[in-house]
Amino acid sequence: MELLKTNLIQKILKTFIVIFLGTIALTISAKLKIPFYPVPMTMQTFVVLFLGLAFGYKVGLTTVGVYLLEGIIGMPVFSNSPEKGIGLVYFTGPTMGYLIGFLSAVFLTGCLNFKNNVFIVFSKLILSVSTIYIFGILWLGTLIGWDKPIISLGVTPFLLAELFKICLLTLLAKKIIKFRKFI
Repeated sequence: MELLKTNLIQKILKTFIVIFLGTIALTISAKLKIPFYPVPMTMQTFVVLFLGLAFGYKVGLTTVGVYLLEGIIGMPVFSNSPEKGIGLVYFTGPTMGYLIGFLSAVFLTGCLNFKNNVFIVFSKLILSVSTIYIFGILWLGTLIGWDKPIISLGVTPFLLAELFKICLLTLLAKKIIKFRKFI
């Protein structure tokens, strides 16, 4: 009984450490950016998909959720914070749809079975990252107006970089998924 209790405490502690480190990785990846208008290009999508691959949907969703909560309560974790505001005001700006899309992407990536061939893994990662852009352009269109070139502002500039990130994750997927044994 004592052994089970010790193992459970160790598992909980490892999970908290992974979530803490994951939010730090998301914050750092948000600060590594190429400025675009209205949405900057960052490494966040790579980290979101990595978290889903490496730790599954439960830990991945929790990590992204904690990261979003940190930003909403005013910690300067988002890409253009604190320069362009913090907290809920920043969160509800042009990037909100993309940030919410992180939740769906990490969930899908964490749920999917990656024991398939490279083409299927690649397709599943494309599906996961697509949800980020779907939520992103839906919010962007609502915010800046549907008469604007939403796709050319909120998707097109990022496609080549996303393709590179997804190719890299596809090649490393079988190795990344081994991180799940850590928890």
